[in-house]
Amino acid sequence: MLPSLPRLLSPVGLCLGLLASAARPMPLPAQEAATRPMTFLDMQLQRSAGSPTLSPDGVHVLYTLRVPSWQEARSSTDIYLVSVAEGIESTRQLTFTTDKNENSPTWSPDGSFFVFTSNRDGSGANPPSQLFVMRTDGGEAKRITDAKDGVANFEFTHDGQWLVYAAGKAEERQLWALPVTGIETAAPVQLTKHQTPVGWWRTAPDSRAVYFITPDTVETDNRMRKEKKFTVQVRNEPEPVEHLWVLDIVARNERRLTSEPSYSVRGVTLSEDGRWIGYRATPNDRYKRNITESGMHDDVYLLETATGRIERLTDNKEIGESSVSFSPDGSMMAISAPNDWTYFRDDKIWVRPTADRGAAWRKLAGGYDGSFDVAFWSDDGRTIYANVGVKVTQQVMAIDVKDGSVQPITQVRGVVSVNREQETGALFVNFTSPTVSRDLYLVDRVADLARQEAWHRLMEANPQVSQFELGSTEEIEWRSKDGKTVGGVLVKPVNYDPHRRYPMIVQIHGGPAGVYVMSFNTGSGSQVYAGGGYAVFLPNYRGSVSYGEQHRLDIVGVGNYFQKGYEDIITGVDYLIERGIAAPDSLGVMGWSAGGHWSNWILTHTNRFKAISSGAGAMNWISMYAQSDVQRNRAEYFANGKLPYDGFDAYWDVSPLKYIKNARTPTMIHVVAGDPRVPRPQSEELHMALRQLGVPTEFYVYPGNTHGIPDPRNRYAKAVAEYAWFEHWIRGRPLFQWKDVLESLSDGDEAAPSNPGR
Repeated sequence: MLPSLPRLLSPVGLCLGLLASAARPMPLPAQEAATRPMTFLDMQLQRSAGSPTLSPDGVHVLYTLRVPSWQEARSSTDIYLVSVAEGIESTRQLTFTTDKNENSPTWSPDGSFFVFTSNRDGSGANPPSQLFVMRTDGGEAKRITDAKDGVANFEFTHDGQWLVYAAGKAEERQLWALPVTGIETAAPVQLTKHQTPVGWWRTAPDSRAVYFITPDTVETDNRMRKEKKFTVQVRNEPEPVEHLWVLDIVARNERRLTSEPSYSVRGVTLSEDGRWIGYRATPNDRYKRNITESGMHDDVYLLETATGRIERLTDNKEIGESSVSFSPDGSMMAISAPNDWTYFRDDKIWVRPTADRGAAWRKLAGGYDGSFDVAFWSDDGRTIYANVGVKVTQQVMAIDVKDGSVQPITQVRGVVSVNREQETGALFVNFTSPTVSRDLYLVDRVADLARQEAWHRLMEANPQVSQFELGSTEEIEWRSKDGKTVGGVLVKPVNYDPHRRYPMIVQIHGGPAGVYVMSFNTGSGSQVYAGGGYAVFLPNYRGSVSYGEQHRLDIVGVGNYFQKGYEDIITGVDYLIERGIAAPDSLGVMGWSAGGHWSNWILTHTNRFKAISSGAGAMNWISMYAQSDVQRNRAEYFANGKLPYDGFDAYWDVSPLKYIKNARTPTMIHVVAGDPRVPRPQSEELHMALRQLGVPTEFYVYPGNTHGIPDPRNRYAKAVAEYAWFEHWIRGRPLFQWKDVLESLSDGDEAAPSNPGR
């Protein structure tokens, strides 16, 4: 064990007796019962809640809790029940399958039972899920489907007569139904017998129909060659167009609603009165459909269900609108799209009357310097609510539909978001702060969002957090080189002494259109570093969101990408040195994705840091342009939209590789082997250059095909290894040894709490 590594193993017998109630939505301050610093293993053992749903009578909430098992290198999900009035002390665990998963609990329309999916009866590595029914007053769950290849998703019709579900392999999937009366013994009825598989689907508000999307054709030879192990990947492989159909549940006949061969249907939404359907159309172009940026080519359409008439609502290039959101009475509709319909601008909310064919869109929130998406409408349709980033916080805001004005609803020192459950109108709140891990709450009405004491706390997924010694977290601001005020987050060391200086790690967020916020253990394990005696600086440099549009756009244009953001970071470091917090000779820097880009730029432009950990960072933007699955925004950032083939200089001048001979700082490199966003060759270029230049380096390549490390064991190894890297080059401690992570397997699960209410 490295002498100054944070303890990798959590102690046995954590005191988990703290109780919280609905009247006290926040736990006791962590310092009151703190026993030890947080560890990287604690991060892996964090549990997460999801799928909250309110009973029809408003008395109970069902939710799922995902619990990781460190020993078994897997996680499982179970279902819990909590009384809204009694709070988390009333929490009951309803399912107990430690090696399987229960998901998507859904109340029956009368609230007498609920249905969920589970793979509990399956075998093998990825057993298929079936539907189960369970009553909350006792008794075992009973399986109600036996679908070959399992059930995908399900929902009750609004009249409570049918439970509709999709079953079968993705390439063969069809819709089935069970009558709610006698559901435990009833035989399923097949609703669709379509020649092609059903993808997205929803039941109609009047319960008479089901809308679904299906491809026009199925390429059987292409599917067969994969089954026969001809598994070569074809980039931008052609795909059949997909269109919207409707099924009459009683007559069992299907009718096609869209047929335009130039696009595929995506993002379907239904108005509550059933009169209207909104959808996005993606061009039938193999080079625009199969890339990450495909959404920017979509346009929005409106279909009138009674007549089948279709209206094209937008005709824009390269900006991409959101799906349509209808007001409760269906008279108005809203989308989010870039300000002034201009690529790269902040999103605003646009509204227009639904039935007024050809009406112009009207912009809301135009006077507020921020980006907006529609969360939900008020019942009277006069207000739209949105979850909006405000510097290092996220708040709930109300937008007046008539005049477009914006009114803040919450003012929390943390991150809050609210969502409205469509069936019951329940307002579920997600909240986290520097001392509170992310948990679920319920509010009775929107006005109660402003008073945290009015929130009904539904669960406490991670009560062990109250046992951790945490470093204090604060919002900071400073002046950058050009005089611009820049902000960020500072996490001070545990037991901070204002009379001494500390080694400091700069953690740079990705994006670059991301942001650091006042959340629990923000950044890359900032509280673990704080427990090890480090200050952690998390700058929201130019390019970040939540500080206004110009702050984000200041890095756009030829030669701008790195310079201002780099100056923001460096002047922030200087500010914390001037405050007497950071030791100027004990600095480290780290980041992933855009954080890796900036780490590489710092490596090649200053030698003031003792160590760097660069994750998925770009080195050569010319080669990166073609290697990555993202191109258009890179062209905007570097060259005002021009391709590298129109002039390499704009791309080369912001490539860290151009300046690599300046590199002196010991650098650890991390990348996922099949990363589509910042592919492995970028890290190979950095590693080879540092080897040739004689700069100390380590290179870790993780298995997978994602932009982040997919496996928790490897995420843990990465965190421990890079911490040891900083310890070695800043404090002179030993380098990483594999025993430092292997020891975590001895009793790692013992830190896990036993009940989300205790």
